[in-house]
Amino acid sequence: MATQNKKSTKKVVKKKSVNNITDHGRVYVTSTFNNTLVTVTNDSGDTLGWSSSGAKGYKGTRKSTPYAASMAVEDVVKRIVSKGLKSVDVFVKGPGAGRDSSLRGIKSAGVVIASISDITPMPHNGPRSKKKRRV
Repeated sequence: MATQNKKSTKKVVKKKSVNNITDHGRVYVTSTFNNTLVTVTNDSGDTLGWSSSGAKGYKGTRKSTPYAASMAVEDVVKRIVSKGLKSVDVFVKGPGAGRDSSLRGIKSAGVVIASISDITPMPHNGPRSKKKRRV
């Protein structure tokens, strides 16, 4: 029996780049105890760019510092400002140290902050409490 050698061909899929950058967008800052993630989107929710403290080269405990958060924010916002972004709505989420410094980083990149919203999830009732102790 003859065996056939089949060559596996993979299709290379290119990333879609969003070309409809308007002058107004949204910045989502997720600040955890270990890292700070920044995503810039347009008004319809398409991602224009992102960055994080870890992507900027910080490792370990330095990733969670306010300075690392501001560097990550400045990096992504400067890239998007060069494409025409002028003003943003900022949505901050999480309890981390990079919350306030990320706002300063956006301001220093030359973008007008239209509004700031805190979207940190808060439990309305939380998990079920422990049973009452019987002595």
